[in-house]
Amino acid sequence: CRKILKRLEPVRNKLGPGASLAELALTAWLDRIDLSAHGFFSISDERCGFDWAIQPGKHADGTPDQTTRGHPFNYFTQGCAVAEVEVDVLTGDHAVLRADVLLDLGSSINPALDVGQIEGAFVQGAGWTTTEELIWGDEQHPWVRPQGKLLNSGPGGYKLPAFNDAPRTFNVRLLSGADNPVAVHSSKAVGEPPFFLGASVFFAVRNAVRAARASHFPDAADAHLEMYSPATSERIRLACADKIAAAAIGGEAGPAGFQPKGSF
Repeated sequence: CRKILKRLEPVRNKLGPGASLAELALTAWLDRIDLSAHGFFSISDERCGFDWAIQPGKHADGTPDQTTRGHPFNYFTQGCAVAEVEVDVLTGDHAVLRADVLLDLGSSINPALDVGQIEGAFVQGAGWTTTEELIWGDEQHPWVRPQGKLLNSGPGGYKLPAFNDAPRTFNVRLLSGADNPVAVHSSKAVGEPPFFLGASVFFAVRNAVRAARASHFPDAADAHLEMYSPATSERIRLACADKIAAAAIGGEAGPAGFQPKGSF
């Protein structure tokens, strides 16, 4: 910002203090003044560096101590999320009613921008674990020819999350009082870390399916449910294992039976 402001000083002097930002930008552009600036940050090797040749140490309890080999990353970005979903057991459709996300981004340089990144990454992660199924030509999908071909390689079959898939109530907060002194202005990266927090939607769907199965199999209410990601409408519907699903599946619709699978 300081670099750009310094370049704009002659323009501001020429137009006067009453000039708008649009007038300043247009005049600078016509005068061939660069309105962009960038910087470069290099991490110190004394702090960040991991030597695989060094043998790990040992903690007091005997577990390996990897810190003796160095620090593979300059810092870590932590976060947590809770999602509330509603599942239609007749169609397998689901809706995300609410999501609460808390992320440690150090001292955020631009909180509004960071919150937008978190919201986008969360919805992307939720789509990755619920709707984005890849169907390949294999033994389970013999109609896809030739084997190894990806059937849904375009937007017509690969279901990306849309507006309706975003949480209806979406609360995002940045952890306060968590400065990061080893990075620029105590900040932290925000691009990818919130992505996997979207998996909270998948686990909420799984809990809802368990509740539905418990009503069909009261004696197995606490039974382990193995459910594969993504939790598509088809998988949710069949995993509910009611009478309709049993008629379609056959004798495998019990609490530890049929497992809808995709292409793996």
